[in-house]
Amino acid sequence: MNIDFHSHVIPKTFVSAIETDSARVKARIDGQGETRRIVHDQGYVYPLFREFVEVDAKLAAMDRKGIDVSVLSPAPPTFSYWADGSLAVELNRLVNDGLADMVSASPERLRGMGIIPMQHPEAAIDELERVVRVHGFKAVEIGTGIEGAKLSEPRFQPVLRRAQELGVFVFLHPYYVGNKTGLEDYYLTNLVGNPLETALAIADLMFSGTLDRLPSLKIGVAHGGGFLPYQIGRLVHGHKVRSETHARSASSPLDLLRRFYFDSVVFEPQALSFLIGLVGADRVFLGTDAPFDMGDETPLTTLASVEGLSEAQRGQVAAATARSLLQE
Repeated sequence: MNIDFHSHVIPKTFVSAIETDSARVKARIDGQGETRRIVHDQGYVYPLFREFVEVDAKLAAMDRKGIDVSVLSPAPPTFSYWADGSLAVELNRLVNDGLADMVSASPERLRGMGIIPMQHPEAAIDELERVVRVHGFKAVEIGTGIEGAKLSEPRFQPVLRRAQELGVFVFLHPYYVGNKTGLEDYYLTNLVGNPLETALAIADLMFSGTLDRLPSLKIGVAHGGGFLPYQIGRLVHGHKVRSETHARSASSPLDLLRRFYFDSVVFEPQALSFLIGLVGADRVFLGTDAPFDMGDETPLTTLASVEGLSEAQRGQVAAATARSLLQE
Protein backbone atom coordinates (compact mmCIF):
# COMPACT_ATOMS: atom_id res chain seq x y z
CA MET A 1 0.00 0.00 0.00
CA ASN A 2 1.14 3.55 -0.77
CA ILE A 3 -0.27 6.43 1.31
CA ASP A 4 0.11 10.08 0.33
CA PHE A 5 0.04 12.14 3.54
CA HIS A 6 0.44 15.51 1.80
CA SER A 7 -2.31 16.01 -0.76
CA HIS A 8 -4.32 19.23 -1.01
CA VAL A 9 -7.93 20.06 -1.77
CA ILE A 10 -10.10 23.16 -1.85
CA PRO A 11 -13.59 21.99 -0.92
CA LYS A 12 -16.52 23.21 -3.00
CA THR A 13 -17.89 24.86 0.13
CA PHE A 14 -14.97 27.29 0.14
CA VAL A 15 -15.22 27.91 -3.59
CA SER A 16 -18.93 28.64 -3.19
CA ALA A 17 -18.19 31.09 -0.38
CA ILE A 18 -15.84 33.00 -2.69
CA GLU A 19 -18.41 33.03 -5.48
CA THR A 20 -21.18 34.15 -3.13
CA ASP A 21 -19.34 36.97 -1.34
CA SER A 22 -15.82 37.54 -2.62
CA ALA A 23 -15.38 40.77 -0.63
CA ARG A 24 -16.08 38.95 2.63
CA VAL A 25 -13.74 36.05 1.86
CA LYS A 26 -11.12 38.42 0.39
CA ALA A 27 -10.70 36.37 -2.76
CA ARG A 28 -12.24 36.07 -6.20
CA ILE A 29 -12.35 33.52 -8.98
CA ASP A 30 -11.17 34.57 -12.43
CA GLY A 31 -11.67 32.71 -15.70
CA GLN A 32 -13.88 29.82 -16.73
CA GLY A 33 -13.55 26.06 -16.86
CA GLU A 34 -9.97 24.79 -16.95
CA THR A 35 -8.62 28.35 -16.81
CA ARG A 36 -10.23 29.21 -13.47
CA ARG A 37 -7.93 30.54 -10.80
CA ILE A 38 -8.30 31.90 -7.28
CA VAL A 39 -6.99 35.40 -6.69
CA HIS A 40 -6.57 36.43 -3.04
CA ASP A 41 -6.71 40.08 -2.04
CA GLN A 42 -3.33 39.66 -0.31
CA GLY A 43 -1.74 38.75 -3.62
CA TYR A 44 -1.58 34.98 -3.97
CA VAL A 45 -2.88 33.53 -7.27
CA TYR A 46 -3.11 29.86 -8.26
CA PRO A 47 -5.07 27.68 -10.71
CA LEU A 48 -8.25 26.06 -9.47
CA PHE A 49 -7.41 22.62 -10.82
CA ARG A 50 -10.19 20.02 -10.91
CA GLU A 51 -8.11 17.90 -8.57
CA PHE A 52 -8.57 20.53 -5.87
CA VAL A 53 -12.36 20.28 -5.88
CA GLU A 54 -13.45 17.07 -7.60
CA VAL A 55 -13.10 13.68 -5.92
CA ASP A 56 -12.99 11.82 -9.22
CA ALA A 57 -10.11 13.99 -10.42
CA LYS A 58 -8.21 13.38 -7.16
CA LEU A 59 -8.72 9.62 -7.46
CA ALA A 60 -7.59 9.66 -11.09
CA ALA A 61 -4.42 11.51 -10.12
CA MET A 62 -3.80 9.01 -7.33
CA ASP A 63 -4.18 6.11 -9.78
CA ARG A 64 -1.72 7.77 -12.16
CA LYS A 65 0.88 8.06 -9.40
CA GLY A 66 0.30 4.64 -7.83
CA ILE A 67 -1.25 6.04 -4.64
CA ASP A 68 -3.76 3.84 -2.81
CA VAL A 69 -4.83 6.24 -0.05
CA SER A 70 -4.53 10.03 0.25
CA VAL A 71 -4.82 12.10 3.40
CA LEU A 72 -6.52 15.25 2.15
CA SER A 73 -5.61 18.60 3.66
CA PRO A 74 -7.00 22.01 2.67
CA ALA A 75 -4.71 24.22 0.59
CA PRO A 76 -2.97 26.68 2.98
CA PRO A 77 -4.75 29.82 1.66
CA THR A 78 -7.99 28.39 3.07
CA PHE A 79 -6.57 28.79 6.60
CA SER A 80 -7.83 32.40 6.48
CA TYR A 81 -5.70 33.53 9.42
CA TRP A 82 -6.53 37.12 8.50
CA ALA A 83 -10.19 36.64 9.46
CA ASP A 84 -11.66 37.93 12.71
CA GLY A 85 -13.93 36.16 15.17
CA SER A 86 -17.05 34.58 13.79
CA LEU A 87 -15.87 34.77 10.18
CA ALA A 88 -12.75 32.76 10.98
CA VAL A 89 -14.84 30.08 12.66
CA GLU A 90 -17.33 30.06 9.79
CA LEU A 91 -14.67 29.68 7.09
CA ASN A 92 -12.78 26.93 8.92
CA ARG A 93 -15.99 25.01 9.58
CA LEU A 94 -17.22 25.17 6.02
CA VAL A 95 -13.81 24.02 4.76
CA ASN A 96 -13.72 21.10 7.22
CA ASP A 97 -17.30 20.07 6.50
CA GLY A 98 -16.63 20.24 2.75
CA LEU A 99 -13.50 18.17 3.25
CA ALA A 100 -15.48 15.57 5.19
CA ASP A 101 -17.94 15.37 2.30
CA MET A 102 -15.07 14.61 -0.08
CA VAL A 103 -13.75 11.87 2.20
CA SER A 104 -17.20 10.32 2.53
CA ALA A 105 -17.42 10.06 -1.27
CA SER A 106 -14.55 7.53 -1.24
CA PRO A 107 -13.90 6.46 2.37
CA GLU A 108 -11.80 3.47 1.37
CA ARG A 109 -9.24 5.71 -0.37
CA LEU A 110 -9.48 9.12 1.30
CA ARG A 111 -8.82 10.42 4.81
CA GLY A 112 -9.22 13.94 6.18
CA MET A 113 -6.91 16.45 7.84
CA GLY A 114 -8.76 19.49 9.20
CA ILE A 115 -7.82 23.12 9.73
CA ILE A 116 -8.41 25.27 12.80
CA PRO A 117 -8.57 29.08 13.30
CA MET A 118 -5.25 29.43 15.12
CA GLN A 119 -5.52 33.23 15.33
CA HIS A 120 -8.33 32.67 17.85
CA PRO A 121 -6.96 29.95 20.16
CA GLU A 122 -10.17 29.23 22.07
CA ALA A 123 -12.07 28.83 18.81
CA ALA A 124 -9.22 26.71 17.46
CA ILE A 125 -9.59 24.29 20.37
CA ASP A 126 -13.35 24.13 19.80
CA GLU A 127 -12.89 23.33 16.11
CA LEU A 128 -10.14 20.82 16.88
CA GLU A 129 -12.47 18.96 19.21
CA ARG A 130 -15.35 19.19 16.72
CA VAL A 131 -13.46 17.71 13.74
CA VAL A 132 -12.28 14.85 15.93
CA ARG A 133 -15.72 14.21 17.40
CA VAL A 134 -17.88 14.82 14.33
CA HIS A 135 -15.64 13.85 11.42
CA GLY A 136 -13.19 11.46 13.08
CA PHE A 137 -10.15 13.34 11.77
CA LYS A 138 -6.85 12.15 13.21
CA ALA A 139 -4.82 15.14 12.03
CA VAL A 140 -4.97 18.91 11.60
CA GLU A 141 -2.89 21.18 9.41
CA ILE A 142 -1.69 24.56 10.68
CA GLY A 143 0.68 27.22 9.38
CA THR A 144 4.35 27.40 10.28
CA GLY A 145 3.42 30.90 11.44
CA ILE A 146 0.15 32.68 12.11
CA GLU A 147 0.21 36.00 10.23
CA GLY A 148 3.74 36.60 11.46
CA ALA A 149 3.23 35.18 14.97
CA LYS A 150 5.43 32.28 16.07
CA LEU A 151 3.87 29.00 17.17
CA SER A 152 5.91 29.20 20.38
CA GLU A 153 3.90 32.20 21.59
CA PRO A 154 2.09 31.44 24.88
CA ARG A 155 -1.35 32.02 23.36
CA PHE A 156 -0.94 29.03 21.03
CA GLN A 157 0.27 26.59 23.71
CA PRO A 158 -3.25 25.54 24.85
CA VAL A 159 -4.09 24.56 21.27
CA LEU A 160 -1.00 22.41 20.89
CA ARG A 161 -1.54 20.93 24.35
CA ARG A 162 -5.11 19.96 23.48
CA ALA A 163 -3.88 18.29 20.28
CA GLN A 164 -1.41 16.34 22.41
CA GLU A 165 -4.18 15.28 24.79
CA LEU A 166 -6.37 14.11 21.91
CA GLY A 167 -3.51 12.30 20.19
CA VAL A 168 -4.06 14.37 17.05
CA PHE A 169 -1.19 14.72 14.58
CA VAL A 170 -0.30 18.37 13.83
CA PHE A 171 1.10 18.99 10.34
CA LEU A 172 2.96 22.28 9.87
CA HIS A 173 2.76 23.79 6.40
CA PRO A 174 4.10 27.17 5.20
CA TYR A 175 1.28 29.71 5.04
CA TYR A 176 1.44 32.78 2.88
CA VAL A 177 -0.82 34.56 0.41
CA GLY A 178 1.62 37.03 -1.10
CA ASN A 179 5.30 37.64 -1.85
CA LYS A 180 7.93 37.73 0.87
CA THR A 181 10.27 40.71 0.98
CA GLY A 182 13.47 40.02 -0.93
CA LEU A 183 12.06 36.89 -2.54
CA GLU A 184 9.82 38.47 -5.14
CA ASP A 185 11.84 37.33 -8.17
CA TYR A 186 12.12 33.89 -9.77
CA TYR A 187 9.33 32.37 -7.62
CA LEU A 188 11.75 32.43 -4.68
CA THR A 189 8.86 33.11 -2.31
CA ASN A 190 8.03 29.45 -2.74
CA LEU A 191 11.34 27.89 -3.84
CA VAL A 192 13.35 29.40 -0.97
CA GLY A 193 10.72 31.05 1.21
CA ASN A 194 8.68 27.95 2.00
CA PRO A 195 11.63 25.78 3.12
CA LEU A 196 12.96 28.74 5.10
CA GLU A 197 9.63 29.25 6.88
CA THR A 198 9.63 25.59 7.86
CA ALA A 199 13.23 25.70 9.11
CA LEU A 200 12.48 28.77 11.22
CA ALA A 201 9.39 27.16 12.74
CA ILE A 202 11.27 24.00 13.70
CA ALA A 203 14.18 25.93 15.25
CA ASP A 204 11.81 28.16 17.21
CA LEU A 205 9.85 25.21 18.60
CA MET A 206 13.16 23.62 19.62
CA PHE A 207 14.92 26.54 21.28
CA SER A 208 11.80 28.03 22.90
CA GLY A 209 11.27 24.92 25.01
CA THR A 210 7.87 24.29 23.41
CA LEU A 211 8.72 20.70 22.49
CA ASP A 212 10.05 20.06 25.99
CA ARG A 213 6.74 21.19 27.46
CA LEU A 214 4.77 18.99 25.06
CA PRO A 215 6.67 15.69 25.16
CA SER A 216 3.90 13.61 23.54
CA LEU A 217 2.85 16.01 20.79
CA LYS A 218 2.83 14.33 17.39
CA ILE A 219 4.08 17.00 15.01
CA GLY A 220 5.21 16.92 11.40
CA VAL A 221 6.51 19.27 8.74
CA ALA A 222 6.15 19.65 5.00
CA HIS A 223 8.79 19.61 2.25
CA GLY A 224 11.21 17.35 4.06
CA GLY A 225 11.62 19.83 6.92
CA GLY A 226 12.78 22.63 4.68
CA PHE A 227 16.43 23.52 5.10
CA LEU A 228 16.79 22.53 8.74
CA PRO A 229 17.65 18.79 8.61
CA TYR A 230 20.58 19.57 6.36
CA GLN A 231 21.96 22.18 8.80
CA ILE A 232 21.18 20.36 12.05
CA GLY A 233 24.88 20.15 12.87
CA ARG A 234 25.02 23.94 12.93
CA LEU A 235 22.14 24.06 15.43
CA VAL A 236 23.75 21.40 17.60
CA HIS A 237 27.03 23.35 17.64
CA GLY A 238 25.22 26.62 18.34
CA HIS A 239 23.35 24.98 21.23
CA LYS A 240 26.71 24.11 22.78
CA VAL A 241 28.47 27.44 22.38
CA ARG A 242 25.74 30.12 22.46
CA SER A 243 23.83 30.94 25.62
CA GLU A 244 20.81 32.19 23.66
CA THR A 245 20.15 28.75 22.21
CA HIS A 246 20.07 26.80 25.48
CA ALA A 247 18.45 29.44 27.66
CA ARG A 248 15.01 27.77 27.47
CA SER A 249 15.80 24.20 26.41
CA ALA A 250 18.57 21.90 27.54
CA SER A 251 17.55 19.30 24.95
CA SER A 252 19.85 18.58 22.03
CA PRO A 253 18.48 19.97 18.74
CA LEU A 254 19.27 16.61 17.12
CA ASP A 255 17.12 14.78 19.68
CA LEU A 256 14.34 17.31 19.18
CA LEU A 257 14.58 17.03 15.39
CA ARG A 258 13.80 13.34 15.75
CA ARG A 259 10.56 14.30 17.48
CA PHE A 260 9.22 15.54 14.15
CA TYR A 261 7.75 13.64 11.23
CA PHE A 262 8.70 14.64 7.67
CA ASP A 263 7.16 14.22 4.24
CA SER A 264 9.19 12.97 1.29
CA VAL A 265 8.69 16.04 -0.92
CA VAL A 266 12.35 16.88 -1.53
CA PHE A 267 12.58 15.58 -5.16
CA GLU A 268 16.25 14.62 -4.91
CA PRO A 269 16.78 10.96 -3.89
CA GLN A 270 20.09 11.76 -2.15
CA ALA A 271 18.34 14.38 -0.01
CA LEU A 272 15.63 11.88 0.90
CA SER A 273 18.31 9.29 1.70
CA PHE A 274 20.02 11.75 4.05
CA LEU A 275 16.73 12.60 5.77
CA ILE A 276 15.81 8.94 6.34
CA GLY A 277 19.29 8.21 7.65
CA LEU A 278 19.13 11.19 10.00
CA VAL A 279 15.71 10.72 11.60
CA GLY A 280 14.74 7.14 10.69
CA ALA A 281 12.25 5.73 8.20
CA ASP A 282 9.58 5.65 10.93
CA ARG A 283 9.67 9.47 10.93
CA VAL A 284 9.22 9.93 7.18
CA PHE A 285 6.03 9.51 5.14
CA LEU A 286 5.22 9.70 1.47
CA GLY A 287 3.94 13.02 0.13
CA THR A 288 3.10 14.65 -3.19
CA ASP A 289 1.92 18.20 -2.36
CA ALA A 290 -0.60 17.66 -5.17
CA PRO A 291 -1.88 19.32 -7.23
CA PHE A 292 0.35 22.37 -6.85
CA ASP A 293 3.03 22.82 -9.50
CA MET A 294 5.68 22.28 -6.84
CA GLY A 295 4.31 18.83 -6.07
CA ASP A 296 6.10 15.54 -6.72
CA GLU A 297 4.35 13.86 -9.66
CA THR A 298 6.42 10.68 -9.26
CA PRO A 299 6.79 10.11 -5.50
CA LEU A 300 7.24 6.35 -5.84
CA THR A 301 10.04 6.84 -8.36
CA THR A 302 11.73 9.25 -5.97
CA LEU A 303 11.49 6.71 -3.16
CA ALA A 304 12.62 3.83 -5.38
CA SER A 305 15.68 5.87 -6.42
CA VAL A 306 16.95 6.11 -2.84
CA GLU A 307 19.88 3.71 -2.66
CA GLY A 308 20.55 1.40 0.24
CA LEU A 309 17.07 1.22 1.76
CA SER A 310 15.76 -2.12 2.92
CA GLU A 311 12.31 -3.25 1.83
CA ALA A 312 11.15 -2.68 5.40
CA GLN A 313 12.35 0.93 5.26
CA ARG A 314 10.67 1.52 1.91
CA GLY A 315 7.43 0.09 3.24
CA GLN A 316 7.73 2.28 6.31
CA VAL A 317 7.96 5.45 4.24
CA ALA A 318 5.38 4.33 1.70
CA ALA A 319 2.68 3.46 4.22
CA ALA A 320 3.58 2.32 7.74
CA THR A 321 4.50 5.76 9.13
CA ALA A 322 1.26 7.20 7.79
CA ARG A 323 -0.80 4.30 9.16
CA SER A 324 0.65 4.85 12.63
CA LEU A 325 -0.29 8.53 12.51
CA LEU A 326 -3.78 7.69 11.24
CA GLN A 327 -4.05 5.11 14.04
CA GLU A 328 -5.02 2.43 11.53
